[in-house]
Amino acid sequence: MAGKADKETLKRLEEEGKKKGIPARLLEFYHKLFSLQSKAERRIGKARPGLKSGIINERLAHGQPLIKFDELTIDRALLKEVLAEVMATFTEYPDLFGELPRSLEKLKSQPALPKKVARAWFKGTELPATIEAADTNEHLLLEAIVHESLKPFLATQAKSLIKLVDQERWRQGYCPICGGSPDFAFLDKERGARWLLCSRCDSEWLFQRLQCPYCGTQNQEALAYFIDEEGVYRLYVCDECHKYIKAIDLRPIESEISVPLERVLTLDIDRQAQEKGYQPGHSEPPTQTTN
Repeated sequence: MAGKADKETLKRLEEEGKKKGIPARLLEFYHKLFSLQSKAERRIGKARPGLKSGIINERLAHGQPLIKFDELTIDRALLKEVLAEVMATFTEYPDLFGELPRSLEKLKSQPALPKKVARAWFKGTELPATIEAADTNEHLLLEAIVHESLKPFLATQAKSLIKLVDQERWRQGYCPICGGSPDFAFLDKERGARWLLCSRCDSEWLFQRLQCPYCGTQNQEALAYFIDEEGVYRLYVCDECHKYIKAIDLRPIESEISVPLERVLTLDIDRQAQEKGYQPGHSEPPTQTTN
């Protein structure tokens, strides 16, 4: 049974999604996806940090994320179940994502997601020919399915590690836990500091407001941001790498919100950014690939 926080998140998705004009079919898809991922996280349970403090300090000091692929703890049987559920969910919406590539059928007969496929996704390299795609759209769909299937496992371990990160010292453009690129940001209530949200494990980390998280430039002539009429949402853009990142300012908001959910509730901002010629930075491989 879903927890109270999960129910409130899904309720906000439906209510706010309708207000923002997000198509009902898309809201329905995300409702099912978030529900199955929440269920998977509850089955996985709380993860215990398996790293010694010395290793943690050393990795962070050298700009290395805490999780390496071979250190991930994944229940292969549960992963197979989650993958099947994610695939089934995408299959229900061919009008949104197209038909699933035939190569994905091979995965159903295997014990679990092949390790080389999971490793490639984690390191941000091309997926192996095991699930080869016919074109760019199929390739993006394949990556999305692998991403959504592995996310509950990565997110669960990230929750146990993020509290070990000294936020004042880690100011990289990639996640301190898994090395993933950010795909959203928020300004905190206390001082308006900007935090980044990992596109893969949902970890949050402190980052400079006047710097591009993707190319690292601090050239103020190349950086800009746009604010919506209500002063809640922001669109940060960089004219050096032509990437953008969405953000929400929590200071004027009185109610509790789920920052990861704002990815979906701000889809129209993605459209506006891309019409201006900017691309999402998280579509690129992670900045570092030492894992």
